[in-house]
Amino acid sequence: MSDYYWDSKIDYLSKTRGLYYNDDYLEFLVKNVWKMSLSPVRIIDFGCGYGYLGTKLLPLLSEGSTYTGVDAGCKLIDHATDVFKDATFKTEFIQGDVKQLVFEQKYDVVVCHAFLLHVENPKEILQKMISCLVDRGRIICFEPHWISGMANYSLYGYDSSDVVQLGFLQKLFERDAHRSGKDGNIGIKIPVYLSQLGVKQIECRVSDKVNFLDPNSEFEKTNALFSSLKEDGFGADPGEQGQFISNLMNRGATYEEAQNEYRLESFLSKAFKNDTFLTYAANMKITTGVIER
Repeated sequence: MSDYYWDSKIDYLSKTRGLYYNDDYLEFLVKNVWKMSLSPVRIIDFGCGYGYLGTKLLPLLSEGSTYTGVDAGCKLIDHATDVFKDATFKTEFIQGDVKQLVFEQKYDVVVCHAFLLHVENPKEILQKMISCLVDRGRIICFEPHWISGMANYSLYGYDSSDVVQLGFLQKLFERDAHRSGKDGNIGIKIPVYLSQLGVKQIECRVSDKVNFLDPNSEFEKTNALFSSLKEDGFGADPGEQGQFISNLMNRGATYEEAQNEYRLESFLSKAFKNDTFLTYAANMKITTGVIER
């Protein structure tokens, strides 16, 4: 049995990716902004998971484009291989730690999605991504800015402060990043990192996806979105109080802060149902730049 954490999260990954982007916006970026569909491109995806970005990007590209996915998870790579078994484009999947692997400088585009927030050395990984690109190659990072995402929940009938403690969470995320080096707010910082690494023509955008849970809509559609939001953590059961408080205090929270957060999350887990109105924007940051050698 795999002990790699994300190998056990395939169901979670499959259910939550749809919360982040509209397909037509991704198509606009690929075709009109980045102009990646004019000729075949070779893409490599760092931390590819089950190949989510490949499923979105490759159908928009010219015939002859290729996709290489790299991930540490054996089960994720097996699942990705199965997802792409009938693909009309050439794919390759590599299982291994991107920190240890060596890549040829042969790719036109390097991408990652919700990957850099999980690494302790994001600038080193960005440098490795850059190093596998040909001259005029493009790097594209789809990464979160957790605190802006937390500010983009609106549960009808409740004040925002009844749903999310922004001040507390901001401090918590910052403490986590200082302690572990893993930064859930990295999406907003990547433009700076890329500039420091010599990347040119840097641009940063934000996803346009706003999810609307509408109890007046079709039941199947509403229930699917409700399940995805729950899977993503909104309104989830916080579990046993003592353990919850202990975990937050280990992350730097005071007892009072942890107790208040438990109270709020416990309340939210009961208040958030599939017959309530909710709007939510994940606010994913999409940063790109060009390599000039």
